[in-house]
Amino acid sequence: MFENLSEKLERSFKILKGQGKITEINVAETLKDVRRALLDADVNYKVAKTFTDTVKAKALGQNVINAIKPQELMVKIVHDELAQLMGGETAQLNLSGNPTVILMSGLQGSGKTTFSGKLAKKLKSEKGKRPLLVACDVYRPAAIEQLKVLAGQIDVPVYTEEGNNNPVEIARNAIAYARQNHLDLVIVDTAGRLAVDEQMMDEIEAIKNAVRPQETLFVVDSMTGQDAVNTAKEFNDRLDFDGVVLTKLDGDTRGGAALSIRTVVTKPIKFVGTGEKLDAVDLFHPSRMADRILGMGDIVSLVEKAQQQFDEKKARELQRKIAKNEFNFNDFLGQIQQIKKMGNLKDLASMIPGVGKALKDVEIDDNAFKGIEAIISSMTEKERVNPSIINGSRRKRIAAGSGTSLQEVNRLLTQFEQTRKVMKAATSMKNPMQMMRNMRRR
Repeated sequence: MFENLSEKLERSFKILKGQGKITEINVAETLKDVRRALLDADVNYKVAKTFTDTVKAKALGQNVINAIKPQELMVKIVHDELAQLMGGETAQLNLSGNPTVILMSGLQGSGKTTFSGKLAKKLKSEKGKRPLLVACDVYRPAAIEQLKVLAGQIDVPVYTEEGNNNPVEIARNAIAYARQNHLDLVIVDTAGRLAVDEQMMDEIEAIKNAVRPQETLFVVDSMTGQDAVNTAKEFNDRLDFDGVVLTKLDGDTRGGAALSIRTVVTKPIKFVGTGEKLDAVDLFHPSRMADRILGMGDIVSLVEKAQQQFDEKKARELQRKIAKNEFNFNDFLGQIQQIKKMGNLKDLASMIPGVGKALKDVEIDDNAFKGIEAIISSMTEKERVNPSIINGSRRKRIAAGSGTSLQEVNRLLTQFEQTRKVMKAATSMKNPMQMMRNMRRR
């Protein structure tokens, strides 16, 4: 995501490297490069021009402090303007109403159905909501089945009406069903088309008028670039939606939709989809996205992902075991499983400042822990709790049982011992729970 844009912006800022001050000449040269980088990323031309004009006015209006290099000042100005371009503040969902009704709109293939499941899971786990998914795509049986499969994975009900081809009636009846069954969140998945057409617009407009949703979200595939922006405008002209969901931001996308859509439709981006897994969805934070575009990482989001998996009671017990050198392979396996729940490994690593660039051409397999898990699973319970008893014959048995080599088993045992020592040293320096609380306050 944004890798090419990040590289090109970095090259643009190098024009100012070594310059003693910002001048009209070096600013013009830098911003010509910045505008080219934005256009290459599929940013709307008017948006790119307005953006660089604003940055130029702010850069030339600055009295450069001696301690600040022109290059650093320009990066700060561009960062702040990028954040403003994408909305400035993080936009929250309106969860009022009983039940809260959220209406999904967008073209076929944009990811509406998958996002409906992701949002239901997110609001169920984070807000304690009791969701109902509603299948209003009566034209594509596969869409109804897909919604049922997703609902089964997150353990939420689906409302369907076999034989009823009127999506307006289905949506209205679903809300009545939600009230009767004490469900406080209704997510309505609507039909899409391969292109915008009058029949689709009339239908979704009728659904909106019938159910009066608290939120109407426009879901769009960010990989479609400027087409995404144009489609958003057409939908907004008819529906006056409340926010945008950008899906597939983890793909080979140039990012222009994320940078243009807010300006063109004057509606906030509320969520971004960052993968296929049901937890691969995040609130959209303009400032954090600007950080990532400029290669500054996103340590705040990384900490938040860690906090979602953080159990204070378990952490306290883990700390006690580490301090007494009782940390074992069951604990080790538990930590691996928590890391995996946080999301794509390369995406997580890219949130650490400076690491994203270093990992640009490095492939990090999400199955990187598979061999380790197989080895630990091949150990007996006694061996997991007391790793010191794992002698040569036990190692051979574990290797055979896990389908790995003896060298891999030996390597894991060595790494495990090193990890125990490092963790024991870390706990003697600082309470990890206190560190987590401190990070939460920042």
